[in-house]
Amino acid sequence: MSTPLAMTGGDPSGDLQVQRTARAFVVALHGAIRAVRLYPIENSAVQKAIIELGQAAERVELADGSCRLRRIGDYLFVNDTRLRLTLDNYAAVAYVLGLLREAGLGGLAVTAPTTPRAWVVLIAFLQSPPLEYPEEERLAQLSARVEQAGVSCFAFYEPVDESDQPEADLDAKERARQTYVRSLDVTREVMTSARLGRSAGLRRVKRAVQGIVDAILTDGASLIGLTTLREFDEYTFVHSVNVSILSVALGRRLGLTKLQLLDLGLAALLHDIGKSRVPLDLLNKHGVLDEDERAVLQSHTWQGVLLLFAMPTGEARPWRAMTTAYEHHMRIDLTGYPKPHRSRHLSLYSKIIAVADGFDAATTTRVYQKSPWTPADVLRGMRDNTRLGLDPVVVKAFINLTGIYPVGTLVVLDSLALAMVVAANPEPTALSRPLVRMITDAQGHRVEDRQLYDLTACDASGQFQYTIIRTEDPQRYGINIGDYFA
Repeated sequence: MSTPLAMTGGDPSGDLQVQRTARAFVVALHGAIRAVRLYPIENSAVQKAIIELGQAAERVELADGSCRLRRIGDYLFVNDTRLRLTLDNYAAVAYVLGLLREAGLGGLAVTAPTTPRAWVVLIAFLQSPPLEYPEEERLAQLSARVEQAGVSCFAFYEPVDESDQPEADLDAKERARQTYVRSLDVTREVMTSARLGRSAGLRRVKRAVQGIVDAILTDGASLIGLTTLREFDEYTFVHSVNVSILSVALGRRLGLTKLQLLDLGLAALLHDIGKSRVPLDLLNKHGVLDEDERAVLQSHTWQGVLLLFAMPTGEARPWRAMTTAYEHHMRIDLTGYPKPHRSRHLSLYSKIIAVADGFDAATTTRVYQKSPWTPADVLRGMRDNTRLGLDPVVVKAFINLTGIYPVGTLVVLDSLALAMVVAANPEPTALSRPLVRMITDAQGHRVEDRQLYDLTACDASGQFQYTIIRTEDPQRYGINIGDYFA
């Protein structure tokens, strides 16, 4: 056996059971909100979700003496427990954070026994906040509306200054998770505002991009690993965040300065903002688009330019973001879209974002793409298929960044064990020998092995102890890639 790389475990943020109870409450709230949004109140799915939410709140109160949900900056607290992000709650946390922020709430508390009707009223008003009022007035308006509906079992809190959020006690992986969720929350806010005809400013977007750049510069592996987390219902937002992370990492590999990485990350996060002007039924359509539908979808490039031009900035406009929003589907031979009226050279940022965009899109399950390509197959296609119109130098740099087997690739070793690629090898010459985590033994039995194995490790005779012989489709084995990165 090769010597594995040490991994840390445990949950330093407090009692595990308290964390589980708190997470269950937030996940139940998210589930109830989605159910109310999708179905009539009388639907059994809504009734079940509301009952589960009430029970989750009761469990929190029973365990902790109260049930309070608070938003402090980009963190969620249930009573005094700050939620640690995991695979099963990161989408719920990001959504609830965004909902509270849009409603102008710092949080809410259960102050008396609840009823299913009370939860439905609360959720209905949270999903339709009084946006006609300034943010600082929305809390009072929301409180008044809930009270007028005859619901008196909830109390609401003022927002807490974001500068008060705790950062020092987070480990590297937790900071990466928090950066990811913050970016997802910001992207949702910007895209939703654009779809509703409102203009969201760039201040929070720039803060999110600053977090991405800082994370890439200090612990890029943790953040890149999170790009394997793909929440189906949140595809547009998750895709934009993933493209920003991959673009910044690629830009760093190409030698861009920190200021250039900030510009690149902003452009990548907003590259698809024009899709907020495309009807949702068209974005989610099964099957082939007709000519008119394709024209509407392709309009997201110039629609993005218009949205970015109208976005209040308080300073210089994001010109590079406008350029990349317009160019990222053009291809280097200009055979993509939109069709230019005269010859032009694509910007380096557009070339970088096109590679990151194509890689994330091709490896993601979507409504119209039930069987995504494996990361290794996508890289091979990007390298060999010139019709994709990607810059070969940028593609080569991307392969050097990710290795031949990118993060999230399921591989078969020569021992016949299955392993998951969790990081590229830090040795630049070892592109085909990444760091992996074992999933099964040679007999196909699942193993609980949290160690990382470096495939450059050799045995006493100087031979590699493990070698990759092929890649596999995780769905074939019922493996959820994200389980190995959250």
